Amino acid sequence: MSVVRIQSEPLAASFSGGMDRPITRRKLPKVILAAAGIGLVLLLALAWWLAPRGNRQTISADRLTLSEVRQGRFDDFLPLRSLVTPALTVYLDAVEGGRVERKVVEDGAFVQKGQLLAVMSNADLQLATLRSETDVAQQLNNLRVTELSLSQTLSENDRAVTQAENELAKAQRLYDLQSPLAKRGFVSAKTFGDTRDDLVFQQKRLRQVRDAQATQSRLQSNQLTQLRATARSLEAALGIARGNLDQLNLRAPVSGQLSSFAIEVGESMSRGERIGQIDSPGRNKLRAQVDEYYLGRVQPGQIATVDYGGKTYRLKVAKIFPQVKNGIFEADLWFLDGEPQGIQRGQTLQAKLTFGDPTPARLLPNGAFYNDTGGQWVFVVAPNGRSAVKRQVRLGRRNTDYIEILDGLEPGEKVVTSPYTGFTDKDRLDISQ
Repeated sequence: MSVVRIQSEPLAASFSGGMDRPITRRKLPKVILAAAGIGLVLLLALAWWLAPRGNRQTISADRLTLSEVRQGRFDDFLPLRSLVTPALTVYLDAVEGGRVERKVVEDGAFVQKGQLLAVMSNADLQLATLRSETDVAQQLNNLRVTELSLSQTLSENDRAVTQAENELAKAQRLYDLQSPLAKRGFVSAKTFGDTRDDLVFQQKRLRQVRDAQATQSRLQSNQLTQLRATARSLEAALGIARGNLDQLNLRAPVSGQLSSFAIEVGESMSRGERIGQIDSPGRNKLRAQVDEYYLGRVQPGQIATVDYGGKTYRLKVAKIFPQVKNGIFEADLWFLDGEPQGIQRGQTLQAKLTFGDPTPARLLPNGAFYNDTGGQWVFVVAPNGRSAVKRQVRLGRRNTDYIEILDGLEPGEKVVTSPYTGFTDKDRLDISQ
């Protein structure tokens, strides 16, 4: 077996020489690195620009209505959807409750003032009226007895005065007769003294009786006045009671056409219950519904017109009902120069209320956007049509076609006039074609 000897020194020398040799690394040019950095910055900027933001929204163009601002003439009018109603309506209510015993006329009939419409009965009311009549009659009798007693007292006072005057006259005659005789001694001093004292007494007595009569007359006169006033009040109360009983006979308070009169024989009616109405014959008015936006502009006396049958009829605002319900208030319009022939109650007519003369103005077509912004701002479309931005504006008067622009928009600019539902909190719209 042979042994091979390996030489290690040269190999070690070769490894030692390899570890000591430096390694050279290849680097990218600075131009390429700068270009890469710029490209990364641009990429990040583009991503930021294209990323959706909280104050902007992308919306399809077919969902928007774009309108152009133009210069023109603004007609300051308001169209009114109006309902033909009776000019005068009197409602019939049951003043007293009761049972319907008889129905004299039917619904829709023309009635005259005071005409009997129906008859009702109310046993409790009839008994109450009867008791009232009895009580009033008794009290009136008592008052008459008191009045008769006062009259007798006045008569007695008159007799007392007359008697006192008579007694004074007798005493005066006796005094006049004895006075010259007493001076001559034909009448004793005692007898003449008694006559003189009796004269003085009768004079005082007459004054006292007259004073008493005057005082009693004044008191009795006041008492009689009060008694007579009480008697009138009792009679008036009795008249009211009888009038309430007569209310069971339903009569027409005015002349006109009876409507909504749907009571039936045997039906029980409560006090104050609505039983019908009477409309004025041949006279109508228009009840218009107006948007609450115009509440401060519609005033009584303003003139409106309505076209019917090829003619124009003038009306005036007669009454305004300021109560707003569902964004609407109502106003009554009265015909000035006669009403159209053939109109029917319940018919709808389109009236036109004019506020002023036409004036030149910048105009924006009216749209639903106004309800969302209140006319404070709008979305103005960019010239390229790809976006719209929010802009504060100042708008003026409105009619059904246009809105007057006071500030913030110029002719030729386009505005989104469709509803802003869903993006009222955005500042910018991106319009996709």
